[in-house]
Amino acid sequence: MTNRLVVAGGGVLGTMHAVEALAAGWEVVQLEREDGPRGASVRNFGLVWVSGRAPGAELDLALRAREKWEAIAARYPGTGFRANGSLTVVRRPEELAVLEAVVARPDADRRGLRLLEPDEAMALNPALGGDGFSAGAAGPVLAALHCSADAAVEPRLVLGALRDGCLATGRYRWLGGREVTGVADHQVTDALGEVHRGDLVVLCPGAAHRGLAAEVLQGAPLRRVRLQMLQTVAHPATVTTSLADGDSLRYYPGFDVPARRQLPPQDPVAAAWAAQLLAVQRVDGGLTIGDTHAYDEPFPFDVDQAPYDHLLSVAAGLLADPVPAVVRRWAGVYSQCTGDDLYFRADVAEGVQVVTGPGGRGMTLSPAIAEETFR
Repeated sequence: MTNRLVVAGGGVLGTMHAVEALAAGWEVVQLEREDGPRGASVRNFGLVWVSGRAPGAELDLALRAREKWEAIAARYPGTGFRANGSLTVVRRPEELAVLEAVVARPDADRRGLRLLEPDEAMALNPALGGDGFSAGAAGPVLAALHCSADAAVEPRLVLGALRDGCLATGRYRWLGGREVTGVADHQVTDALGEVHRGDLVVLCPGAAHRGLAAEVLQGAPLRRVRLQMLQTVAHPATVTTSLADGDSLRYYPGFDVPARRQLPPQDPVAAAWAAQLLAVQRVDGGLTIGDTHAYDEPFPFDVDQAPYDHLLSVAAGLLADPVPAVVRRWAGVYSQCTGDDLYFRADVAEGVQVVTGPGGRGMTLSPAIAEETFR
């Protein structure tokens, strides 16, 4: 008899559980409270980000996920996966000291790290060359960290591509608009009263910490984080790598070396919004640019212009051509584990697990997290 998975949650983490189960020969039913995903999985950069992961278990999981992303993309056309790598560009001697320490670590080769001179960075990514590569208000670019292991997918396309591939197996059923309202051993009940039974039930509520999730997640070491991002029309040049600025060194554990404690204060706007520049070119040529971090709830319902102005200014200082016109802005909220674990997993009934909380690592780590569920 074929094993059956019921997965509640249509984001990337839930969908990767469906992909993993189907690869193992299971049947899958996937429920999503919305008609289609609307959460953090479609409100992010689509970065498969190895460069910033902490040494040890986090890096191991990220590298395994990177390997799986490439294999999954080969089986599921339309994800937009590309092994584009990244450049983290720095302008301050203190930032350069952090990068020098990072490339000197034993795990640098596993990440595919190289420290490049400015002209080497521009040769790798010819779209670079703004004021920052001469002088610029923040000083000239000193160096750039290249990570060849970093990659990207298309956040607005990847989930649809994965679902289409799942449907093609003939062993997958998608049920949008089905919020889970009850949990019992080996089953969940949706808001229409339909009971869904499985050998394994996996709940992936993402940042939906209320309703039934509030009961399931009682006492869990989790918090929610809000970010702001934007997207432009097509850029005239091909931006061959994803981009990050020196402020990203402050927010990724992979850069937690002693030299990081010597970093000078951030720009006041960047500090107020816990902002870092991340930029990636979409398959349509537009740029996704962000982001910010906010931790105190209740979160506002609107977005603020100040961090956008700051991030656009930073991007303009790195690109040879002007930053294109902005066509959309949005905010997103993700679930982040606050404990020592990389994500949160717990049994809530016999044959029922909840898996959530990878935080900003969700797009990167989801294939490997799903694999761990079936070990």
